[in-house]
Amino acid sequence: MARLSDSGKTQLLRLARQAVEECVLGRRLPQVEEPQEESLGAKCGAFVTLRKAGRLRGCIGHIEASASLCETVRECAVAAAIRDPRFEPVTPAELADLHIEISVLSALTDVRPEEVEVGRHGLLISGKFHRGLLLPQVATQWHWDREQFLEQTCLKAGLPPDAWRHEARIQAFTAEVFAEAEDEKSRQSTVDSPQQPEGRAPLC
Repeated sequence: MARLSDSGKTQLLRLARQAVEECVLGRRLPQVEEPQEESLGAKCGAFVTLRKAGRLRGCIGHIEASASLCETVRECAVAAAIRDPRFEPVTPAELADLHIEISVLSALTDVRPEEVEVGRHGLLISGKFHRGLLLPQVATQWHWDREQFLEQTCLKAGLPPDAWRHEARIQAFTAEVFAEAEDEKSRQSTVDSPQQPEGRAPLC
């Protein structure tokens, strides 16, 4: 998939923000408008991450998608706000404090452990009817090296931390990551450097 333009990123962030606010306030979501950019109509995986005061507040995504990127982002934004099983649903009082980040995923590729590049790759590790995914920015946030990243993805999958050395399947992907500006009034799209979480927190 071609890289998104700045206007495309802004459109997706506004769509995600609108979806979160409308669902949390109990309003009906408007139909997704026909995307004006070809890339926004592409069918590809995406994750929407919600943070509050730098801490994870919700993160849901699709590794692969059957709908347009716009529709996928809207669906994931709603799910991150009210359906992430690790958190209580977002309340109206929290809306102004939420910071939205979107990760648009490339296709999955099978890789060997030594091919994993921290900071570039996200990981999907599968084995024994379990699978776990961590986005590329997670390893950066936690300052993990390659082995730690592999171990943590195994744990996310419910596998032993050393499963990557044995029978587990390792797949990598890249992600185009962008987020709302810290200035909530501007709502402009920026390439956002992940914040270091305070203490242990759920991983997306």
